[in-house]
Amino acid sequence: MDISADELTLDDLQNGYYIYQLKDSFRFGVDAVLLSDFADIKPGANVIDLGTGTGIIPILLAAKTKGKHFTGIDIQERIISVANMSVKYNGLEDRVAMMQADLKDAVGIFGPASFDAVVSNPPYMAGNDGKHSGNPEKAIARHEVACTLKDVVQCAATLVRPGGSFFMIHRPYRLAEIISTLISFRLEPKRLQLIYPYVDKEPTMVCIESMRGGRSGLTVEKPYIMYDR
Repeated sequence: MDISADELTLDDLQNGYYIYQLKDSFRFGVDAVLLSDFADIKPGANVIDLGTGTGIIPILLAAKTKGKHFTGIDIQERIISVANMSVKYNGLEDRVAMMQADLKDAVGIFGPASFDAVVSNPPYMAGNDGKHSGNPEKAIARHEVACTLKDVVQCAATLVRPGGSFFMIHRPYRLAEIISTLISFRLEPKRLQLIYPYVDKEPTMVCIESMRGGRSGLTVEKPYIMYDR
């Protein structure tokens, strides 16, 4: 897909890598950075990011971990074209791959239990929650238009090997639904961290790690406070 330079920005990630982003489409936010920091990726791990968007999470994880290979999939062709430009610009072709694919088809493409870890920063808004963007790419990124929470969890549970981890960031108001959905697909919640904008405000995000076939037992980590006053 042809994309002109006028449609793009090239942004410095402050870690030696850069990322291309479309000016008129969804751009990565702090949630992707928080998830990449929360995800405990072991050396030599093969990892997949469901709904990768700009490809920011695989690129950040390649920079900060010793994981072997990172795959990002997204249903949107234009977004993946730009993500592939970022991979090439950073010379990461041997460790990072981007693919246009519906996550509902991912098991058929890669096979069950084919990854050591799965990460996802999925659409947060269910049904008619919030106002839908007039931009289809932004709507797909923010709302459960192309996939639901259940779709993401089911895909992760099938793709990750037994004993492997699924790392996700989401909204606290859906935490009960998140935990019950994870457990229903035999992904046992093991670690949870609430993200607060300020110490005296309500949490706005939650990171959660679950393990395929893990024993019960959840660790709630110290809250993450993003900003000082």
